[in-house]
Amino acid sequence: MLTISLPRRVALCVFVISIATFSTPYSASAQHGGSERIIRVTWQNAKDKSLHWGEFLQVGPSIVFQNHGKIANFPKLKDSQSLGPMKRIDNLMVLGVRGGPKGKPQGGWIAVDLRVTEHPHGDHSDYTYGDAPRVIQKVLDDSRLCPIHLYVYGKEFYLANDALDGFTRINPRALMSGGKGAKGVFYRGGGDHITLAAVGKKVAYSTWIGKTESGKGKVDVVNLDKPGEKSVAYSFESPTPGLHGAIANSGRVFLAPSDGIIWVDADRKLSQSAKSVKVNYLSLGKNPQDQTPYRTGAFTAHKDWVLFLAGRDKDAGLYMVQASAPKPSVSKLIVPTKPGLRLGMPECVTALSGKNYAISFQTKRAGESKEQLTIIDLDPNQDRNFSDAKIAKSIGVGNSQVKGFRSYHSICFDDDKRFAVFTNPADGEICLLSLDKLNVVSRHKVGGIPTGIVAVGGEASKH
Repeated sequence: MLTISLPRRVALCVFVISIATFSTPYSASAQHGGSERIIRVTWQNAKDKSLHWGEFLQVGPSIVFQNHGKIANFPKLKDSQSLGPMKRIDNLMVLGVRGGPKGKPQGGWIAVDLRVTEHPHGDHSDYTYGDAPRVIQKVLDDSRLCPIHLYVYGKEFYLANDALDGFTRINPRALMSGGKGAKGVFYRGGGDHITLAAVGKKVAYSTWIGKTESGKGKVDVVNLDKPGEKSVAYSFESPTPGLHGAIANSGRVFLAPSDGIIWVDADRKLSQSAKSVKVNYLSLGKNPQDQTPYRTGAFTAHKDWVLFLAGRDKDAGLYMVQASAPKPSVSKLIVPTKPGLRLGMPECVTALSGKNYAISFQTKRAGESKEQLTIIDLDPNQDRNFSDAKIAKSIGVGNSQVKGFRSYHSICFDDDKRFAVFTNPADGEICLLSLDKLNVVSRHKVGGIPTGIVAVGGEASKH
């Protein structure tokens, strides 16, 4: 039995009452009395370019939120700097910082220890929540122009350095130890506006967005065992230029030129050459009005499927390719959007229930249509084939505050896969969504312009 002294009882009551203004109680199965942490979140405030953190706690049958404010040792950014993408591996998070013109003031990246530790127990995990998140590394200099793309492959971070015609590979173990490689390792490869995919910690595919002399696209194949200026093992051409989008899945690499998508088998042993590599093409159809080929600009992956957005008007929606198929082909789900709204890239999750979801925001570009969160059931009959995906539910959400690459909605998932947490930037809100009932269970005013968000941890103890 958990015993709470009188002062702690009073403090707990005050805490629950103070949070109630911003919380809708959510009934859940309490394992024991008192309060228990269930999720830690870190989010960007675009208003002052700061990083904040908070925690969801289970208090009896209800879930409440505690806003802990700014991460204390996060650097103060200058006017022409801005926060970029965030990715997490275990308890470590890396976020990009976009610099000003020609990288001045400084751009680069910052690493944060989220200080939540997972304890696996076979069929479940418990979590220890430590002290406040803290910055453990920052790499900001005048050469790191506008890092827009940040990836995670094989439990490592890869950050594109467009101005340097290359990318930085960041190993979490080296980062945490503070030793060799703590500031990342640079590889030459790709340029102008880089997207990249890495496979097996052996090879990376890094793109050029421009044209070659023959009017085609260019992909550099990079030897990850050979960092530095001579990393490129060979290069090959894509049928069309404008490469923007890359992902690795099931031993294959998928790339997004200006016409359809292309894929190649990953050359892990670097035994191929520009002449021998086989480039496979998949059409996404054409715009019936002007016969312009459809394309995509980004990928995500779930299980052995690659997902992306393509099409226009009645053809617009979520397109999917099973990467492991002997002969990959394109499936698509048309996603209706109201006038003035645009469908955004989904985030995917396998919920605790076993359901596979792709969750995407419909963001306002013009008009008065209310922004939405669209939840797609990727595998309704649970046969591991996503070709029968269907829309499970659409939910009205608050407003974004889009400006360039910034102030979009963002969504993340707890490690127990019971909840999603998302931001409403223009409303200064963070919201909790049940992945079981697919409804918003609480909204929390945090102030500022909350944008990118990352969650870590789950229920502290399930015993």
